[in-house]
Amino acid sequence: MNILVGYATAHGSTREIAEHIGARLDEAGIKADVRAMTKVERLNGYEAFMLGSAVHGQAWLPEAKDFVRRNSTLLCFRPVWLFSVGMPGALRGPWRRLARKEEPLIAQGLPGQLPYRSHLLMSGVITPDQLSARGRILFRLMGCRYGDFRDWDAIDAWTDRVSKDLSRV
Repeated sequence: MNILVGYATAHGSTREIAEHIGARLDEAGIKADVRAMTKVERLNGYEAFMLGSAVHGQAWLPEAKDFVRRNSTLLCFRPVWLFSVGMPGALRGPWRRLARKEEPLIAQGLPGQLPYRSHLLMSGVITPDQLSARGRILFRLMGCRYGDFRDWDAIDAWTDRVSKDLSRV
């Protein structure tokens, strides 16, 4: 089985998660090709896809949406799993409850109603230098916190479920 783990990243956190997923798949005996979606030229050699993007404004990055749009015909006929990297782990108080509502909004925002097996919204890394001055003020007013919120155990568990699904494909 040859799978593409494609990603679109803004600051590197999504790339690191994709690389981790790829290594985990390799350990399970699944050949994973980890690439930025902007660097993928042909999809014919892949039997399945795990696609992920950083999330800004409750949506995937434009390059990830463009990739899905350009390749929607093939993606509709192969197994696809999605992951989105946002900041639910940075949220506190009432904002934390809103994070659960973000996952379906992200999936609905993808072009062409892409069929997928599962979608995982996970937290990434958020640092002050990633935000504008206004963004930092709003971030703090919302009671959010900076840091690395990646849950590697949850990522591994999800990747393991995907590996089991792939063994049945």
